[in-house]
Amino acid sequence: MADLAFRTVPELGRLLRSGRASAVELTTCCLDRLDELGPRYNAVVSVLRETALSEARERDAELRRGKDRGPLHGIPYGVKDLLAVDGVPTTWGASGYRNQLHRGDATVVRRLRRAGAVLCAKLAMVELAGGMGYRQAFASFSGPGRTPWDPARWSGGSSSGSGAAVAAGLLPFAIGSETWGSIQYPAAFCGVTGLRPSYGRVSRYGAMTLSPTMDKLGPLARTAEDCGLVLGAVSGADPDDPAALARRLAPPTLSISRRYRLGILQGTLDRTQPEVQQNFEAALEVLGEFADVTAELALPDYPYDAMAGLVLDAEAASAFEPLFRSGPITRLTAPEDRLGGHAGQAVLARDYLRAIRLRRVAAAALDRLLSRVDALVAPSLPTVAWPVDLPLDEAYPEFPGGTSVAGAANLCGVPGLFLMNGLGEAGLPTSLQLTGRAQTETTLLEIGMHFQARTGFHRQRPPGL
Repeated sequence: MADLAFRTVPELGRLLRSGRASAVELTTCCLDRLDELGPRYNAVVSVLRETALSEARERDAELRRGKDRGPLHGIPYGVKDLLAVDGVPTTWGASGYRNQLHRGDATVVRRLRRAGAVLCAKLAMVELAGGMGYRQAFASFSGPGRTPWDPARWSGGSSSGSGAAVAAGLLPFAIGSETWGSIQYPAAFCGVTGLRPSYGRVSRYGAMTLSPTMDKLGPLARTAEDCGLVLGAVSGADPDDPAALARRLAPPTLSISRRYRLGILQGTLDRTQPEVQQNFEAALEVLGEFADVTAELALPDYPYDAMAGLVLDAEAASAFEPLFRSGPITRLTAPEDRLGGHAGQAVLARDYLRAIRLRRVAAAALDRLLSRVDALVAPSLPTVAWPVDLPLDEAYPEFPGGTSVAGAANLCGVPGLFLMNGLGEAGLPTSLQLTGRAQTETTLLEIGMHFQARTGFHRQRPPGL
């Protein structure tokens, strides 16, 4: 059964349809691992054993009747605990919300149920998705997220439980969210594949709001193909989220009818760990088998990070205003979170509006750059996972990294794909990121599938698992 825990979605689907495994068996395997191993990584908030087994039995019965809901039929999964699930507390990772209940399911949960997936768990996260400015790995009532590659290291935030659960083989895939780095970091630190969709690709109805113009929901899974299957099930228009895009995701393929165009920004490898640089350069050799690489591209000269920070501060302050009025903010785990949100309260309307206006111009400039390539390629992060017992700003200060597109990408709502590309210091994962134009997830996934077809990093397991 442990071997089942590390199979890809298509592999599990073939086992189900051939009768060599049942949805109940897959679900039981995941539930048992969630109970046994989840606490080791502080990855789980709620295990939904009763409802999961009920859903799994129904998925098996449907297959026997000849009803197949698609590639996710009978596949177990989990969601970051900022997504509403009817009858189950939605804690937002914060102590003051342990008993918070919402009516109905988030749109993503409804769509995955319609696709036949089996919800097994709600997964740990940094409190309030980091909106109060945390600086400690322990900023969650469930404890510091720990990567299965070394539990003394952080699993990344704020989708800490989603990354760890997939890496440890607790679930084949999980739903996380990203406003600025919250899929990127767990994917990199846990050695899994993560997809940050374009802004609006996935409905956020039923999800906690941090920044309404920057929040995005996306999958963490074993492979790029798995991420594409999940995104295909959850994307599309939603009357409950006016920002949701009507355009559905085209399925990625492994076509070799064309070569891709990749670009590298100037300064990408500055101040990165030697192993990160070595693994990136080795990955470029693999990518060069099916893509042409252009180096020394320049990020447009706009203050992307500063704009993203200002927009996030202002919108989070608005979203969390009830916390300041009613008092739950005083019960947050990290002491800096009890104060950090007040900075957003002081953002002037004129500064926010100026950032919103400049954002349009900066996004157009970024789009012109991205139109020259199919993707920008870079290390996902300049180092391996950070120790859980250090303040985040004290981990590897000698390797702050070079030119980063993360702030620009999240501010402008463009997609990113994060792929394990080797092992670095202390045998911890390193990661590769691809950033593309808005609504080009299919292209990024195709590049990721080509890369993973030529490498075996996505098959590697954390020690002892």
